[in-house]
Amino acid sequence: MAGSLNKVLLIGRLGADPEIKEMVNGKSVARLSLATSQSWKDKNSGEKKEKTEWHRIVVFNEGLVNVVKQYLKKGAQIYVEGQISTRKWKDESTGQDKYSTEVVIQGYNSSLTMLGGGNNSPALNQDSSKSLENTSQASQNDLDDEIPF
Repeated sequence: MAGSLNKVLLIGRLGADPEIKEMVNGKSVARLSLATSQSWKDKNSGEKKEKTEWHRIVVFNEGLVNVVKQYLKKGAQIYVEGQISTRKWKDESTGQDKYSTEVVIQGYNSSLTMLGGGNNSPALNQDSSKSLENTSQASQNDLDDEIPF
């Protein structure tokens, strides 16, 4: 195959407070549980139906992990761009291979944007040092809250 694309775009709400863990190399990682929902009207009964999908989001960028830890809580609405990744691990209690599929926020093609805080919520890109600084200068006066970026 000449080319391929692994890109995931999601808008949803956090189902729990973020989980922050320290990796073996001393850096932090954030794990998020994101719910996306779709609703429709049943053709036969006219009843409103809803289906919720749960997504595991993993943030490796140290700057974004700090922002996630400080500002994101259960119920927060976010937009994420990342790559889907499946990793294999061994269940220590049974010895069986297990698999986890996650959306990984890492590298230059990933971002995390907090929604619901107004129209000028800053985008938190992987190139965070530059994008956070530029966003801060452009929209600092437009934000009602005191998020420092």
